[in-house]
Amino acid sequence: MDLLSASTLTYSITMPTLQSLRGRAAVFAALVTVTAVCAGDAAARSFPFGAGTRSVNDLGNQFVPFHAKLWDLLHGRGDGGILLNWQSGYGTAFLPDLGTYLTSPFALLVGLFPRDRIDLAVYVITVLKMAAAGAAMAWLLPASVRERHGTGQERFAAPWWAAGVLGATYALCGWSVIEASYNPMWLDGLIGFPLLCLVGEWVRAGRRPVLGPLVVALVWVANFYTAYMATLGAALVLGVQLLLTRQVLHARLRVLLRGATTVLLGIGLAAPVLLPVVMGTRHAYPGWTTEFERAAWSEVFARALPATYDFFTPAVFLGGGALLLAAALPFNRAVPGRERLAWAGLAGAVALSLQWGPTHLVWHAFATPNGSPFRQTFVLSGLLVIAAWRCLAYGRPGRRALLGGTGVLLALGLVAATGAAGAPAGRRALALFVCGTMAAGAALLVMRLRGRKYAALAALLLVGGLVGQAAATTAYADRERLKRLDSYPAWAGAHDRRAAALAAADGWPRYRTDPGRAQITANDPLLLGGQGASYYSSHTPEVLTRTLGALGAGWTSNGRAVQSLDNPVVDAVFAVGARFRTEADGSLEPSRADVPPLVTVRPPQSARPRYGGSPFRNQELLLGSRVYSSPVAGACPAGREVFLRAPDYYGTARLGDAPPVMLRGDKPRWRAAVTSLGTAGRAGERVTFDRAAPDAWSVACLDRTRLAAAVDRLTETGAVSVRVSGDGVRAQLPPGSTGTAVLAAPRIAGWSCAGRPADSYLGLVAVPLDPDGTTTSVDCSFRPPGLRSGAAAGGASLLVLLGVAALSVRRRRRERPVPEELLAPGGAAPELLPSVESAP
Repeated sequence: MDLLSASTLTYSITMPTLQSLRGRAAVFAALVTVTAVCAGDAAARSFPFGAGTRSVNDLGNQFVPFHAKLWDLLHGRGDGGILLNWQSGYGTAFLPDLGTYLTSPFALLVGLFPRDRIDLAVYVITVLKMAAAGAAMAWLLPASVRERHGTGQERFAAPWWAAGVLGATYALCGWSVIEASYNPMWLDGLIGFPLLCLVGEWVRAGRRPVLGPLVVALVWVANFYTAYMATLGAALVLGVQLLLTRQVLHARLRVLLRGATTVLLGIGLAAPVLLPVVMGTRHAYPGWTTEFERAAWSEVFARALPATYDFFTPAVFLGGGALLLAAALPFNRAVPGRERLAWAGLAGAVALSLQWGPTHLVWHAFATPNGSPFRQTFVLSGLLVIAAWRCLAYGRPGRRALLGGTGVLLALGLVAATGAAGAPAGRRALALFVCGTMAAGAALLVMRLRGRKYAALAALLLVGGLVGQAAATTAYADRERLKRLDSYPAWAGAHDRRAAALAAADGWPRYRTDPGRAQITANDPLLLGGQGASYYSSHTPEVLTRTLGALGAGWTSNGRAVQSLDNPVVDAVFAVGARFRTEADGSLEPSRADVPPLVTVRPPQSARPRYGGSPFRNQELLLGSRVYSSPVAGACPAGREVFLRAPDYYGTARLGDAPPVMLRGDKPRWRAAVTSLGTAGRAGERVTFDRAAPDAWSVACLDRTRLAAAVDRLTETGAVSVRVSGDGVRAQLPPGSTGTAVLAAPRIAGWSCAGRPADSYLGLVAVPLDPDGTTTSVDCSFRPPGLRSGAAAGGASLLVLLGVAALSVRRRRRERPVPEELLAPGGAAPELLPSVESAP
């Protein structure tokens, strides 16, 4: 064995490989992340470490219920499948919701928990996502700056634990612990950014042509919204790396072409999920329309401090070590000048882009989001962490660089003090900022000393400062969210009782069971069971909101959160045979009623019916019978049930001396539903309001006898049997049926019957019957829009990827060297020896 081989073997035995060091850094980052998040939640006594709920805003209202629905699907329970959700909105598409909220690989972990521990499952998934983001960043950082040992082996240019600390810093950025912690699907973008940057490294090196598109596809399937932002960020990183390379122009263009091909191929593989999501958004109710407003720079700088909170400014907090290193980069002469300029310039440009309207729209797919307007902030955090690693990887920064970086942070703190120091939270934030910066500065100075004890001290200072700042920020955000946002209780005894009662009353598909108006969340059917009208999603269909709105339903979130409508006429139309109502003693009991089947038949009509302005007349039109009478002299006859329509009124209304009923209308955000005020006990009882009467309100008197007769007629002519599945409905009709068969489900895009798109009857799925009465069955299927074209695009992309894999294998075989023992004297391969491709 020669001297070089011996030294190489000795080095490989005594020194850890790059991969093992990166693995250590990734695990270390994950552990630090979990420690900081759990410590902060425990300090705030937030779930699961205390009595305080963490289910605020959409976390409790959407994401926990949707994870409960996923749990049902994984365990073969629930009504519907991945295409069609029978539990919400009287029947809605589920694939767009699945692709928006539940296609992260981490979401599958929900199936490992008991269903009544759904809140714990979502919390564990959230923390694991943060840990994975830290691990991914720690794995990425050494890939961008590597050194070659004299033996040719690659090694870290900085301590492996430093990559772990910076990875954890990224995972614990303000955007993560403040914004994304209660929007867990966004955390997939936090993971995706370093993964896509790693794909960029492979593209630059011309490596892993198959794995690259698969990683892109995984990131885009997990959450397309933040994946789009992460892709833009990774493209910027790749662009800077190409600017810094010494390659000729055509070589750089080849890299760009490989990168574009990799991304497009990955997005194509994700198309079966992406296109239904896009189409679901296109068919959704418009919801909010907002204009972007930039934040004051003093407030932006204040948000760089730990333990700050504001809904309409970017959460740019980053642990002191990374922030100090990023600020010191321009002053660190150990780093080549072009790199200092490029990475510092990129971070600065992205920071400016957060505040400019046109670039704001680019970051958010050309639509200002409803709610938090700075959702791309995690990309800036990632770029600052990469800049921090660049500052460290070329050698420990000297005193000059650290003084320069400290000066930058001092200026930042002074500007931030004008917006943050006036309140106790602001003073605490400044104190944490100063302490974290001092700890980071001391650690970086100690790192310049040789010896394990100094390395351990530096690591302890950096980790301690990071965990302290991040835990304090997490705890502060936990408390502030409860003060500023609506909250929902974690699963408890009340949930158990409601779920058990709903299961006992369930009669699907013979009739629907509605959880009722006294809701825990806006998605109670998903969370607790049953089949109701309630539904809250980014994909709430426009036809659902407009149809139920025409019938008198209420909503919140500007029409995206449709509420259950407690009305016997609407219940009859939608086959709601059991409805839960709150009794006088506070208990929740089912109210049962005879209702027609899911599929009914309406007689032939000369003209297509259309809704008008009165919800009472619209209900009668859909029912096919007159059941309401107008009040006489402002009052209903004795024995009639009185219903009030006052959609924009916020306050109470009452009938005579009856108990007051609350209405919550606040146009355009909230709409009050048509509400029963009780049964008129005597003639002349009038409706009164606790405030000034609304401008537009009306009263109608329901005749229960007429309603019962209408239900009997629909039942007699309706389907004799109905079978439902996760992608359609099949019903047997009475002989001689003519007119129009109507399915008690909104006519959302995707329904087809008898091989053609389904008709619409006042917003419901309809099928015209043969006029000669020969139609004996109705067979309707549902396929979400975009699924077929998405599957075609995914299949084509898969074929291309298989071709790439085949070419890659063939190229590797062609490039494989001929074994030395097969070479003829002089190094030439003899003709009689096997070819390279067939050699073992």
